[in-house]
Amino acid sequence: MQHSPDPSGHRLEIIEARARERAFGHPLLFIHGAFVGAWCWTPNFLPYFAENGFDAYAVSLRGHGGSHGRERLAVTGIVDFVEDVREAVAHIGAPPILVGHSMGGFVVQKYLEEERVPAVVLLASAPPQGLLVSQLQLAFGNPTLFADLNAVLARGRSSTDALRRALFAGDIEPDALRAYYRKTQIESQRAIWDMTLFNLPRTWSMAKPPMLWLAGEKDALFSLPQMRIGAGILGCPFEVMPGIGHAMMLDSHWQSVADRIIGWLRTSLR
Repeated sequence: MQHSPDPSGHRLEIIEARARERAFGHPLLFIHGAFVGAWCWTPNFLPYFAENGFDAYAVSLRGHGGSHGRERLAVTGIVDFVEDVREAVAHIGAPPILVGHSMGGFVVQKYLEEERVPAVVLLASAPPQGLLVSQLQLAFGNPTLFADLNAVLARGRSSTDALRRALFAGDIEPDALRAYYRKTQIESQRAIWDMTLFNLPRTWSMAKPPMLWLAGEKDALFSLPQMRIGAGILGCPFEVMPGIGHAMMLDSHWQSVADRIIGWLRTSLR
């Protein structure tokens, strides 16, 4: 697994895991959600997909992880993240299958307004109808967690317990939780507003490649009904993964998610 610079000179962090024996024609590009970076794919997904014959890449959107732009993150919008995906695709050199988690899934939806890809997988994605209903449901249903998340948005830090309750459904090793907590960061408030109301996907103008939406049964951030509505708007199948929380790539049952993606890709893109 290696880190690569972006050829445009914009200094995007792109982590690569190449297959020893390539068994699938399309590379994969993983796009992270809010408050994290490309590192969230490295413990499990990148090596696992490479072992299964996929060339796998993960990009840190500007202001995240090891990419440039941290000093301007507060005013960075979804449109900027879409441009980062475009640059990451240019780095890969071939149209990849896009796998977007949470905010990354929303970025993928916006990317499809102008670009075409072989296939898309959305994991616990922010829905195309926006975050307003989900935020209200969280604020009234779990006000303590809602306050903790606002603290992360404002200061980049809350507590390991808040991180566990927000992202994980079951047990997680304390050392792993602390390591993830140390890597969480402040997020763009402009991007959150874009996803809430101000820059929703133009679904009527989106390219519609084969798409799959996977949701965690125990997701504490986005409700299953809201994600199901979003999948309906996009016209893609919606599946619920049992016993899994929001951080599907880091959950203790992450392999069931990865295996479902692999199975779907092999069936849908023969």
